[in-house]
Amino acid sequence: MKTAQSRANFKSAQSVIPGGVNSPVRAFRSVGGDPLFIKQAKGAMLEDIDSNKFVDYVLSWGPMILGHAHAEVLRAVLSAIKRGTSYGAPCVGEVELAKIIVKTVPSIEQVRLVNSGTEAVMSAIRLARAYTKRDSILKFDGCYHGHADHLLVKAGSGVATLGIPDSPGVPESFARHTLTAPYNDIKTTEKLIHKHARELGAIIVEPVAGNMGVVPPTVEFLQWLRMITDKYGILLIFDEVITGFRVHVGGAQTLYKVLPDLTCLGKIIGGGLPIGAYGGRKDIMQMIAPAGPVYQAGTLSGNPVAVAAGLETIRQLKKPGVYKELEKKSKELADGLGEAAKYAKIPFYQTRVGSMLGGFFTEGPVIDYAGAKKSNTARYAKFFHGMLNHGIYLAPSQFEAMLLSTAHTNRQIRQTIVAAQEVFPTLR
Repeated sequence: MKTAQSRANFKSAQSVIPGGVNSPVRAFRSVGGDPLFIKQAKGAMLEDIDSNKFVDYVLSWGPMILGHAHAEVLRAVLSAIKRGTSYGAPCVGEVELAKIIVKTVPSIEQVRLVNSGTEAVMSAIRLARAYTKRDSILKFDGCYHGHADHLLVKAGSGVATLGIPDSPGVPESFARHTLTAPYNDIKTTEKLIHKHARELGAIIVEPVAGNMGVVPPTVEFLQWLRMITDKYGILLIFDEVITGFRVHVGGAQTLYKVLPDLTCLGKIIGGGLPIGAYGGRKDIMQMIAPAGPVYQAGTLSGNPVAVAAGLETIRQLKKPGVYKELEKKSKELADGLGEAAKYAKIPFYQTRVGSMLGGFFTEGPVIDYAGAKKSNTARYAKFFHGMLNHGIYLAPSQFEAMLLSTAHTNRQIRQTIVAAQEVFPTLR
């Protein structure tokens, strides 16, 4: 595989961009080597600037659920661009997108559009603190909710990849208001809540953890969180930035039949363009300015081009049979990878929720961050490069999900399984 152009561009990038990338996990630090610079993408395929082509299972970290450059989404975007790229004023599209979200996500009665998942979470937590008049929050080890100061405490994803448990620059006084507990651990969480109930304004959780690898909730965990937060007057926030419109059209809350007070969305609702949203019960959302006293604003919030992409993406996802077909493809891929690992006698603990696939290089089980960290990351790095050399583009980190789109063909899935059958034996 030729990589001369990517290597040259990465070297150039490091002179003007910290670390040469604009988001840490892209730097390949966890797997070694230099990142590939992408030239273009279509369907389930990526092509880099050295003309290497790959079947893509990163999908821009989630939003490309229809695949890259989907014809109808492009048509909607081009139509919107012709009318201008930003107004800084209300537009019809943002109202249409809000209505679809309210209609589709069961816990959301009102929604505010923002520009990223990080912004959505940051704003939802501010709102929860204002509503409850309590300053502290509780999050779970390995769950990543963006890079806001009070959330970079035992986070997963790129933080786990880089081995940074807490980022410098975060004041101790900020972190003091963030409690952490192991994911799926009811006993430890209950002790923390009993001790700090009077100061806890919110509990935030990824209903399916997607930033320490894919770690599903236990049957009881989400239901218990709903019960205990109701008992103590704490708001329950679901971070569905990854799971929203991916594991189910109504998100993980529909799949698991547990409704939070507030929900954070992103990725898919922008169809590949920058967007985020947070929403929930009307009595809570009415506290946001200008309806109420909680301030939050953004020049590009409700951007007409982003909402056009999001609207068309959701319209496509609502067509009959879309999620059924995604489930079928995802199961086929997961089963094929599992069989390849088993035949090669490589420890490979698998998880999956819909089109989110996880594979940990450990005997397992993996139900929390402590279990995820037992993964053999050196073996994953070797697996990553082996698959890359076979034309398969996976996340450059053990602690990320493998994601499918409607654009992935049966032939591409079979190609991926065959590649894994060849790569797994080299990992012994």
